[in-house]
Amino acid sequence: MNELARFISEIIAETGPISLETYMNFAMLHPRHGYYATKAPLGATGDFTTAPEISQIFGELVGLWAAAVWRSMGAPKPFILAELGPGRGSLMADALRATRTVPDFHDAADLRLVEASGPLRQSQRAALAAFPLRPVWHRMVGELPSGPAIIIANEFFDCLPIRHFVRGKDGWHEKLVGLDDSGNFRFGLAPDPEPSLTGTNGLGQRRGEILEVGFAASQLMSGIAARLTTQGGALIVVDYGYDSPPLSETLQAIKQHRFTDPLRDPGEADMTAHVNFSSLAEAARAAGAKVYGPVPQGEWLARLGVHARAAALKQRANDRQRAEIESAVFRLAGGCAVEAPATSMARLFKALAVTAPGLAPPPGF
Repeated sequence: MNELARFISEIIAETGPISLETYMNFAMLHPRHGYYATKAPLGATGDFTTAPEISQIFGELVGLWAAAVWRSMGAPKPFILAELGPGRGSLMADALRATRTVPDFHDAADLRLVEASGPLRQSQRAALAAFPLRPVWHRMVGELPSGPAIIIANEFFDCLPIRHFVRGKDGWHEKLVGLDDSGNFRFGLAPDPEPSLTGTNGLGQRRGEILEVGFAASQLMSGIAARLTTQGGALIVVDYGYDSPPLSETLQAIKQHRFTDPLRDPGEADMTAHVNFSSLAEAARAAGAKVYGPVPQGEWLARLGVHARAAALKQRANDRQRAEIESAVFRLAGGCAVEAPATSMARLFKALAVTAPGLAPPPGF
């Protein structure tokens, strides 16, 4: 049992079982022993790989998307250019490189990065060192300064904690994390049904069905959308997920690119869940913002010109590089004539845009 497991076990022993949301917060965000405080999770030596690590084209297109949105906002100067969970800084580095020739864009940008991981902050600092923009880091989204903003969230919402509720005879009972007789973590159910879910009986009638709820994601989206509505700007969310909640769980823990038990060695594995895009869209609209999408990532990237950009890169590449470019683009966006399978990044991942009212529809939507 590691230090974080002992810490969580002591809390459960003293106060009783905790929600999955609380457990995930401890596992991912504990300031000393949490996953983001201690791990450098990206790449072949880490636990997972994101789109910016697959191809430079992804970050380039996101950067040009941001520049186009900035112009549609009236090119405010200054404006907040923020990325939530920037990974190793690859996306932002590619975005800034692609927008160097956009008049006044860099001069106007106040670069802000929301990152809880110390190791990743170091990687981001190195990746962005060649650019004149000097980023400012924040631990929480709420720390971003006021003003018009363009916010990028690539594979960020899937990292937010979730709660699980299991359908019982008398309603939805929350799945909790407790201890077994040997002191190991185990799942159990709250004895009483969750009163706030009494109106969701139509979602599932069979006992044992699981309802996965991302209260944290919806709350965060509400805050961002309210900010954009009153101060101006746009948010782009790219993540894997679904349009409506399935009556099953999507929680997964990944260590060294392999699935592992989420209750084993908290803080040692990345924990994520599929994003409920319908809930995000509902929260954004309730806050007064305009919502576009979600659309499959492959379709969104194709509309932004991913295949044309790949063709341009291949003209200056050797045979090996051309093959790598083709492979990466097919992984991200599928082919021009061949539809990618449903489980591919091109279709499982989706793009959702949230903008201030009155702003023109953003590129790709």
